[in-house]
Amino acid sequence: MKKIVLGTIAAAMLATAGLAAEYVMKVSHVVSASTPKGKAADFFEKRVEELSGGKIDVQVFPNSQLYGDGEEMKALVMNNVQLIMPSLSKFTSIAPQMQLFDLPFIFRDKAHLYNVMDGEVGAILKSKINEKKQMMAMDYWDAGFKHFSSSKQPIINPEDAKGLKFRIQSSKVLEAQFKAVGGNPQVLPFSEVYSALQQGVVDATENPLSNFYTKKFHEVQSNLTLSSHGYLGYLVVMNTKFWNSLPKDLQANISQAMKEATELERKESSIEDEKIMEALKTYAKDTNKLEIIELTPEQKQQWQKVMADVYPKFYDVIGEDLIKKAIDTK
Repeated sequence: MKKIVLGTIAAAMLATAGLAAEYVMKVSHVVSASTPKGKAADFFEKRVEELSGGKIDVQVFPNSQLYGDGEEMKALVMNNVQLIMPSLSKFTSIAPQMQLFDLPFIFRDKAHLYNVMDGEVGAILKSKINEKKQMMAMDYWDAGFKHFSSSKQPIINPEDAKGLKFRIQSSKVLEAQFKAVGGNPQVLPFSEVYSALQQGVVDATENPLSNFYTKKFHEVQSNLTLSSHGYLGYLVVMNTKFWNSLPKDLQANISQAMKEATELERKESSIEDEKIMEALKTYAKDTNKLEIIELTPEQKQQWQKVMADVYPKFYDVIGEDLIKKAIDTK
């Protein structure tokens, strides 16, 4: 009986807290709550509510519970949801300069990547989104560097990619990237990639370790090359109308919570990569069905030299100056 009474009191307190909130912020994302993005979204909910003293009630909806991958941008613009974090590629139609993130080998390592995101180049790209007046760019979250995989042959040198059918996201940069090495890029929805690899519709692909492992691509690919040639990340965006409706102190609370959530998300992404790498090495050893290849600095230089031809093709779209600023970022 005591437990029932306490439970009733707790439920009543939660209901009262919900009623006491002056603002409701719905956060929608399309992945599991157990992913780095999901963990960061839940942390953001907790911190905003703490910092605002309960004035903002944050409600997180993972796993496309509210909106799917193709619906959430429209929902944000209509203010049906107040915060989302789609992949960077989703913004290239709004701000073509965002294609900078698709350029091969533009980031030397994670430190360079974060310095670009958190510095002048990242701010310029955010401003391109903010100009649209319907959404405001908050911060960049991490999914990881992309790596080559294949079911045909190990991809070590650029000529190894010749003739292979590569699945890609819809991106002119990625098309140019694979054409530069003689590959045959094929645009396919992510949900169809496993079956396409299994059936031989495509031979190869590029993915961060998290996508490669969680979607079980290692079951239908015999080779994984740790190339770190490309990048996949997210941009957290908020509905501008909702942001402008908040008083300055609550805006400051959200900004502080977002800063902390970004730090957590990036840390969790690195931890996840380490765990997945160990799992893949174990799988490769136990089954002999996967070969994991790490490129030497000399081999990576060969790729960089060939793919550097892609950059000038996008000077007019992304901006030569912006590309050079990213490369020169310390």
